[in-house]
Amino acid sequence: MPDPMQQFEVPMPTDKRPSISSLLILLGIFLLLGYEVSKWSASWFRNPATEERLVTARGDLAQSEQSTIDLFKQCAPSVAYITTVSSGIDLRTMNVLEIPRGTGSGFVWDDAGDIVTNFHVLVAASGARVTGARVTLANHKSYEAVLIGASAENDLAVLRIRAPREELIPITVGSSTDLQVGQSVFAIGNPFGLDQTLTTGIVSAVGRTLESPTPGGMPITNVIQTDAAINPGNSGGPLLDSSGRLVGVNTAIQRGAAGGIGFAIPVDTVNRIAAQLIANGRIIKPQLGIRTADRVSRDITSRLGVTGVLVLDIEPGSPAEKAGIRPTKRQPTGSYIWGDIIQKINGEDVFDQEDIHRIFQQQKIGTTVPLVILRDKETVTVPVPVFENDR
Repeated sequence: MPDPMQQFEVPMPTDKRPSISSLLILLGIFLLLGYEVSKWSASWFRNPATEERLVTARGDLAQSEQSTIDLFKQCAPSVAYITTVSSGIDLRTMNVLEIPRGTGSGFVWDDAGDIVTNFHVLVAASGARVTGARVTLANHKSYEAVLIGASAENDLAVLRIRAPREELIPITVGSSTDLQVGQSVFAIGNPFGLDQTLTTGIVSAVGRTLESPTPGGMPITNVIQTDAAINPGNSGGPLLDSSGRLVGVNTAIQRGAAGGIGFAIPVDTVNRIAAQLIANGRIIKPQLGIRTADRVSRDITSRLGVTGVLVLDIEPGSPAEKAGIRPTKRQPTGSYIWGDIIQKINGEDVFDQEDIHRIFQQQKIGTTVPLVILRDKETVTVPVPVFENDR
């Protein structure tokens, strides 16, 4: 008979260990699970700022942007960087030293090496002229400069450098007579010594009067006002229109202003003054050749109910004499026959003797300008020749 205990005998487990391949499979599954978990946790907790973003293509530049870029590429090679020095003595060694005085801007006027800039760029703060200047062209080549001529009253000067003609790219000259408030302008210069800097703005006003930046200088009239940023170092640089033409020379900023108000000498003045400085080394100043007295003139014109300047006397050989302008004459009885009253010169109204001198000096030598005068209660237009009068 079978043993009952044998029916319920439990087999004893055998002592088998996992194979190496099984362990490798388990390890692989573990690593795969760990990788997936790490990706999930990284995507959940990652900081986007630590990752580079994909670059989005911008497309074509706006037409206005491309025009400004093209203008800078066209005009920047004509702009120069000017540094000035003056002579001083080292009191310890008694050696003569060159002392840096300042920096400014300028531009190439012609391929003869003439560089136009502001006169005040060449004047120290004390009012004394500097003794030397260097001009650095857009190609970063520097040249010693000599002064050809200067006009303190117009705050303009011409330097000359001896540079190869192929390095000299003259600026394109425009006109300032047709400038309109609101049109775009561009300034290129070296503010604070930062060369080849472009700023943009508009014509804010025309016909301004500017206090001379040169110590003791006379006010400068018919100046352009702009909001294109003009800072120290911009002085002497070009103000350009949207065609890349020179329309002014950046000269000054409004003193005490928070910013946004700059002034430029109009190119029509620059063209006239630069031509004379290059040709003669000085400004030829035509004088009408009349003598007036504002107090007497105001009294007489007020009585007559007109405006203008009364001519008291005429200089012999002057343009006024050549044109037949009539002076005031005193009769033997002590009464006066009043002379011509000048009301306009070349279309501009005149109100005092300063207007007479200023407007006539702006006329070009060798031309003829019309004077509108009141003579014997009749308005007459008289052509007057413009020539240098040394008297």
